[in-house]
Amino acid sequence: MSKLLFYSDLGLVSYQETWDLQKTLLTQRLEGTIEDTLLLLEHPNTYTLGKTADRANLVGSDEYLAEKHIDVFEIDRGGDITYHGPGQLVGYPIINLQNWKPDTHLYLRTIEEMIINVLRQYGVESGRKPEYTGVWVGEAKIAAIGIKISRWITMHGFAFNINTDLDLFNGIIPCGIKDKEVTSLAKLLGREVPIQEIKMKIKTEFAHLFGFDEIKDVNVHQMVI
Repeated sequence: MSKLLFYSDLGLVSYQETWDLQKTLLTQRLEGTIEDTLLLLEHPNTYTLGKTADRANLVGSDEYLAEKHIDVFEIDRGGDITYHGPGQLVGYPIINLQNWKPDTHLYLRTIEEMIINVLRQYGVESGRKPEYTGVWVGEAKIAAIGIKISRWITMHGFAFNINTDLDLFNGIIPCGIKDKEVTSLAKLLGREVPIQEIKMKIKTEFAHLFGFDEIKDVNVHQMVI
């Protein structure tokens, strides 16, 4: 019996719209009315603060936020504060871990492995740090992960810096970690990378690692009742 993954490329979409969409899809997945779903997208300039975030890690002034057109959201994922913006690939898996392995730690490590494997395709060696969630190249973080799991259904996900404007991390202490930098694939390679190219690699790697043998492109808005 094949294991099916719904996939939707949302393009550039506001944080609030996507957060609302995730909550609706989570409910539908709990009810069994949709299949496991992977959303890939970009956001406009946004800072999000997770459940354990320290507001002091938002160091940008109101004037800075207005000048850079940055929205701020306090949300229900794990983790501290992070930045989302154009050129950063964001992924939100809405999947039932009971159909894979009901293990939160393993789920996080597998998301990291997916990104590590994609980076390796570009000749970039990356890895983990035992004390932090995410993917690192040396001492610089290239991908952040923050999730929520309800009755083994996942939401929120990962943010992978591809062509990201790294200067916009200056308004925060990313993930509350003061002594580490952030980086992007474009910075490491010295060139921009087509984000659609990365989406295809992430989609393929995600399906492989989580045991999906069929991927169906869907218009996720038509799935929302």
